[in-house]
Amino acid sequence: MGYEKNGEGARAEPVFFWKGLEQGAPERRAGIAGRERWQDSVAYSHLSLPPRQGLSCHLWDGDVLCLPGGIVSAPGPVLVPTRLQTELVLRCYRETDCDLCVRVAIHLAVHGHWEEPDGEEKFGRAADPELEEPRNAFLQAQVVLSFQAYPTARCVLLEVQVPAALVQPGQPVGSVVFDCFEAALGAEVRIWSYTQPRYQKELNLTQHLPDCKGLEVRDSIQSCWALPWLNVSADGEDVHLVLDVSEEQRFGLSLYWNQVQGPTKPWWHRNLTGPQTIPLNHTDLFPCLCIQVWPLEPDSVRTSICPFREDPRAHRNLWRVARLQLLPPRGWRLDAPCSLPAEATLCWQAPGGGPCQSLVPLLPPANVTINKAVELPLLNAHPNLCVQVSSWEKLQLQECLWVDSLGPLKDDMLLVETRGAHDNRAVCALEPSGCTPLLSRASTRAGRLGEQLLQGLQSGQCLPLWDDDLRALWACPMDKYVHQRWALVWLACLLFAAVLFLLFLFKKDRVKAAARGRAALLLYSAEDSGFERLVGALASALCQLPLRVAVDLWSRRELSAQGPLAWLHAQRRQTLQEGGVVVLLFSPGAVALCREWLQDGAPAPAPQGAHDAFAASLSCVLPDFLQGRAPGRYVGAYFDGLLHSEAVPALFRSVPVFSLPSQLPGFLGALQEPGDPRPGLLGERARQVSRALQPALDQLLRAPGAPGAPGHGTRDGT
Repeated sequence: MGYEKNGEGARAEPVFFWKGLEQGAPERRAGIAGRERWQDSVAYSHLSLPPRQGLSCHLWDGDVLCLPGGIVSAPGPVLVPTRLQTELVLRCYRETDCDLCVRVAIHLAVHGHWEEPDGEEKFGRAADPELEEPRNAFLQAQVVLSFQAYPTARCVLLEVQVPAALVQPGQPVGSVVFDCFEAALGAEVRIWSYTQPRYQKELNLTQHLPDCKGLEVRDSIQSCWALPWLNVSADGEDVHLVLDVSEEQRFGLSLYWNQVQGPTKPWWHRNLTGPQTIPLNHTDLFPCLCIQVWPLEPDSVRTSICPFREDPRAHRNLWRVARLQLLPPRGWRLDAPCSLPAEATLCWQAPGGGPCQSLVPLLPPANVTINKAVELPLLNAHPNLCVQVSSWEKLQLQECLWVDSLGPLKDDMLLVETRGAHDNRAVCALEPSGCTPLLSRASTRAGRLGEQLLQGLQSGQCLPLWDDDLRALWACPMDKYVHQRWALVWLACLLFAAVLFLLFLFKKDRVKAAARGRAALLLYSAEDSGFERLVGALASALCQLPLRVAVDLWSRRELSAQGPLAWLHAQRRQTLQEGGVVVLLFSPGAVALCREWLQDGAPAPAPQGAHDAFAASLSCVLPDFLQGRAPGRYVGAYFDGLLHSEAVPALFRSVPVFSLPSQLPGFLGALQEPGDPRPGLLGERARQVSRALQPALDQLLRAPGAPGAPGHGTRDGT
């Protein structure tokens, strides 16, 4: 290493030199490689070539902007980074005054080839030495080294050159060592390297640095002497952050989401004094939730830990809040606070029910990128195509929401065309039992109609969905094959009989519907046990009337098996198909969730119960309100003393909103079947429901932790 001294403990100007690279260079080290006297950032290189006059490198003064840009074609042989290595060192002013530093080695190689002349051009070049100048010139590279460790980021630019005559394409040239990046104890650092312009994908490396507790040399780091000690303890479902410091010491505490894809996202920050025990709700735990603590002193060292990476509760919470959205016409997006180790696949959902059948791996097998819209390379969209997200071969999420924009599922047959060598092609039809060859005459639907399906495909009657060098997908309509053998006279007779039968069923269904009552689905935000008891009392009272009530309190087993979103979607569709009504019960927590959706387009992670379907329901309910389909299908309500009418968002006031129990007659009138000939019973029904509802409401209003009462926390914990 070369540098110029500027006095005891003073910083130095960067100096560079080359030296030979020893064989068998060590890989990345987890411990401290050694101590060095403090110097400013310098760079030097190890060469796998013998030392030659003119080999040089240079570090630009100051940091540069981190702008990788797009990949461009190399004009010829160029120097590119091929591998990153790191090691930890202590940079010391004195024996007991050191800082932790990350030394980075960038291994370089030659990428690309020289164009070899032929014929007369080659003969002329041999006769003219000036034409050999490119081979005698230098290969130069501007190598960017990016270093990120919350909350700081740096980018430095290294200029490296080597005589072109000494290297061959694909040959390792050596390594450039940057010495070094200062880093916070316990931090997670990410390092990238690429050239300007960029000729290939950038290299990246992630490393977790030890904190003061994990360093044997912490006595040499003064900031460790007064650093707040942080421990994470768990008591059942509760988690506590315990900071063991003196009563007078002031320190900062920050909680943030350490996202691999995208910038770090701060979540909570406080300046505190003295020992502290800070509770965390178990529903707030995520694998990427990290904690950073530091003394409130100039140039203090920050210690960061991410203690929930392997916590099963954190991973369950992550999948619970993850949302898969299908964006028309052919896009999709996975929203989550942390990166997910998951893969996405396409599947085909038949209208008859049953599992969605996974298709061949049409999508790239790389991990899913969160919070970013992805376009599916489909030729055409189809309502039966769905997206599945799986983790460790376990299905986590599935959405077929294109049904809302493309209509209901279609009775189409999916044909899979496989292409092999020598233009060999095979076509089969995807069925629950597998992919049936069209001309196999199997005893299945596709086997019986194989010839007709093949003729329809050849005549262009099928919709192309996918087409590449290996396979193609086609959706062929099946409706014309079902009734083609019927004679017109039989169709007329059957149609007449069907009309008579429908008239009979219509009258019968009206009598039956009046007896069994209208369907009603209750949606609410499960804020606490008192509010759930109040909702349960309302649901039980409504069941005594001619109403069929569905609420997640009574369907916990199905809710746990299907998940909140799938259960809610099925219940909502069934209720509306039967001419029922969806009741939105607004509370302070529900209003906060609605406002977050309306402002940001997606909910912020918030503490929710394991069976809280209200947050999941917003993705289905909001489109109905935004597109004007809510009147006649939805009714709103809130409880006296818990919420004011003005607190209900204006979007939801496009449907009747009632205060309970003061406006029970109007509420029950909105719930009864249209055309109910017994309006005189509303008063008696309202008194019955009020008597059942009032005790639970009074008990909730008297409780110290009631929603809206002083001291009750909000969703973000403030």
